[in-house]
Amino acid sequence: MNVTIVGSRYFGQEVLKALVDVKDVVIARIVTIAPDDRLALAGAARGIEVVVHPDPHLVTAEHIPAGTDLIVTAHSHARITPEALAKSRLGGIGYHPSLLPRHRGIAAVEWTIKEGDPIAGGSIYHLAERMDAGPLAAQDWCFVRKNETARELWERALAPMGLRLLREVVGAAAATGTIPAIPQQEEFATRAPMLK
Repeated sequence: MNVTIVGSRYFGQEVLKALVDVKDVVIARIVTIAPDDRLALAGAARGIEVVVHPDPHLVTAEHIPAGTDLIVTAHSHARITPEALAKSRLGGIGYHPSLLPRHRGIAAVEWTIKEGDPIAGGSIYHLAERMDAGPLAAQDWCFVRKNETARELWERALAPMGLRLLREVVGAAAATGTIPAIPQQEEFATRAPMLK
């Protein structure tokens, strides 16, 4: 199964490391925001083609190579156009550090802490026209420790959870050729915009 990773920074680099050894998975291309980004450097060191998209908010069909079976986003705030998703046999998935549909948005972990949620979680979801609103492929949860900061929660539980869930979903997709797609319950949706 040919996977194109769209992402950046630490989490993008860690997703690459998590997926390179998944059985029957080949990383076909990395699409990132800068040639010196951590994900770009990690991909180039492994001999993987790296493409920089000029608009950090948009990934178009030209960035997705022919023969892509799945797009995986990893710390990407770029919108993947419908045409780009259509070039991928199974579309695209991403990891969101919340129990979607709760805390849709760029600051999900911060809003988990701000709202005093006793439970946090992570979701693998299908990329869709609306941000963080696509059907769910997998979810898991964890308790939030008393007085834990957003960064501490991310590093302790949510980033490792995301890596594990992505490995599981991508591995199952490589084995079966399918990805679960459970619609989100819109009535429970909340927003998590950037905090000032």
